[in-house]
Amino acid sequence: MQAVPYTLRELFFKNIAQTSPSPLGLEIQRAEGVFLYTTDNRKIIDLVSGVCVSNTGHGNKEIIESVERQLHLHMHLMVYGELIQSPQVEHAALLTSTLPDTFDSVYYVNSGSEANEAAMKLAKRVTGRREMISFYGSYHGSTHGALSMMGNEEFKNSFRPLLPGVSHIRFNSFDDLSLITESCACVIAEPVMAEAGVLSPQNGYLKALRERCTETGTLLIFDEIQTGFGRTGTMFSLQKYEVVPDILTLAKALGGGMPLGAIVASQDLMRAFQSSPVLGHITTFGGHPVSCSAALASLKLLLREDWVARVNEKSAIFVEKLREHKLVKEIRAEGLLIAVDLKDENLAQKIMPILIEEGVLSDWFLFCPTAFRIAPPLTINYEEIIYSIERILRALDRLQ
Repeated sequence: MQAVPYTLRELFFKNIAQTSPSPLGLEIQRAEGVFLYTTDNRKIIDLVSGVCVSNTGHGNKEIIESVERQLHLHMHLMVYGELIQSPQVEHAALLTSTLPDTFDSVYYVNSGSEANEAAMKLAKRVTGRREMISFYGSYHGSTHGALSMMGNEEFKNSFRPLLPGVSHIRFNSFDDLSLITESCACVIAEPVMAEAGVLSPQNGYLKALRERCTETGTLLIFDEIQTGFGRTGTMFSLQKYEVVPDILTLAKALGGGMPLGAIVASQDLMRAFQSSPVLGHITTFGGHPVSCSAALASLKLLLREDWVARVNEKSAIFVEKLREHKLVKEIRAEGLLIAVDLKDENLAQKIMPILIEEGVLSDWFLFCPTAFRIAPPLTINYEEIIYSIERILRALDRLQ
């Protein structure tokens, strides 16, 4: 008797390694705009954007055409930095033109974790120091160095020993800034703390952080991996809060849906990777030409369209329509990065499958278990916002 072949769903659970005991397991056939379409003909509005990746929406024609053109020219040729490849060069020139003048050099990597790893290495190399500081409740990636900087002990304990010399301070605590000393190579900060549940900086806090780092000769790294490319209402949050770090780390929306990360700094800082030792950071696939082609098309769209300019207007609709529900304790929003905080963790866990049943894809925050996430593509329009709000309210009503 011939064996019955496995279904795709069965193969998913059989052969794809899982890091969660209960993955969503939705089988997606295609995605377009702000919607995902399943193989069983369900239409689900995407309020996660691949965790702030799909800022320009799914299936954008210009990005797809850019990728297709590059595929016909060449894919990978040589390890990063050895050959002149137009997608890298053109994207780097456009990206740096949107940033303060001190950011004139881009180092491409593969992911946000690697961007933060490279930034920490650069800080140690430049300063000759070994101590580093991050914030309680921060998330900077899951590789060993990035994990060491994570501000949550529960996620770290099973993987010790981690990097020595790492300490944490409280976000928005002006008193804790005194813990940044002349022994510190860098402070890495999310200007808006995403996985902590969208925590915004208090008035003047990021400027005080900048001043303390300058006083002590400590390099300030801004991790804008989630907040970059219009998510909080300006192209980058550093512009919103008028604070210029020494190093900027990017990923997620950077690649326009393709895998890509980067660190951006001054040429003076970045030259440190050239000596003692030579090849101070090496990556094979960083700045892949196909990914950079998608990134270039995506950045051109964000600069041309009015999506970023309308982020706060769209955010306000979500906040206004949802905050009065009796199960909503608080809504914290930085543009289209929104945390809907419910009364307890139990409610936040229960609402996820209900949202899926109502045709809404949301997610929780790693370090804020009482809240669920709203972070749609920036392309979402008014009708789609109302469409999603109606379904969220139905889900909330079903919790009662």
